[in-house]
Amino acid sequence: MDTFLSNLYIGITLASLFLLVGLGLTFTFGQMGVINMAHGEFIMAGAYVPYVLQTTLFAGAKGTAVIVALPVAFVVAGLMGVILERVLLRRMSGRPLDTLLVTFGVSLILQQAAKDLFSANNKEVSTPTFLHGKTELLGVSMTHTRLFLFAVVLLSMGGVAVFLSKLAAGRRMRAVMQNRDLAAVSGLPVSRVDATTFFLGSGLAGVAGVAVSLIGPVGPGTGSAYILSAFLVVIVGGVGSLKGAVLAALALGILNSYVEFSTSSTLARAAVFAFVILFLQWRPNGIVSFRTRGLTA
Repeated sequence: MDTFLSNLYIGITLASLFLLVGLGLTFTFGQMGVINMAHGEFIMAGAYVPYVLQTTLFAGAKGTAVIVALPVAFVVAGLMGVILERVLLRRMSGRPLDTLLVTFGVSLILQQAAKDLFSANNKEVSTPTFLHGKTELLGVSMTHTRLFLFAVVLLSMGGVAVFLSKLAAGRRMRAVMQNRDLAAVSGLPVSRVDATTFFLGSGLAGVAGVAVSLIGPVGPGTGSAYILSAFLVVIVGGVGSLKGAVLAALALGILNSYVEFSTSSTLARAAVFAFVILFLQWRPNGIVSFRTRGLTA
């Protein structure tokens, strides 16, 4: 029983990371159909933020640096996303393959920029004192770092849910995501909504980067290790669906945990891919798909 619960905990932890990484991509991909290969580099940028703060402004306060890094990383990555959308992607509306190639080139540029600024060597973010130690519950050892990751995910999801349901900007975003053409002819400022969506989606990637920096080294290739998981969450969950992203992340994380415990990490990854392929044969639109009312002639 302890083994079952331990693997369940590991799976939920992995699912939390998958969700945080894929949450932002759910909205940018869902609304604009942009295949943003630079999303991983926004994660990387967010991961470098606590390292920079710990080595400069908060050299003597590692814990404060991590807390401050969360909103700072959100803004930094969000602005990077807005710049990418304004300068390049808005000119490629309806051309997903072009956006894939362009954003892949941008990701390479950002990786090289990180090497020039921080060197190619990995950097370590010091774990704050309040995240040291672990808690035992039902025979499961839960580290405080992982529990902090849970808290960050829950706060991010809560913030996104409030934004989408309570604020006018969030409702406009949902309208554009469900039917872009109908939203445009209804008078919604689609271009401005796109910028807002990219700021939100990219900012969430920055927050994910802070979480990633606490569980592993930070380097120019940090984001590349998570970009595939992000796309799997988006595709299986259903494009643009917050509920679907949560369910997909849980399914993929728990499946990966149990298969890896029984076999190896390589076979676990293969099992996840096989599951995704079979699932999409059954539900090609993902777990949750929008039903929209289109324009009629």
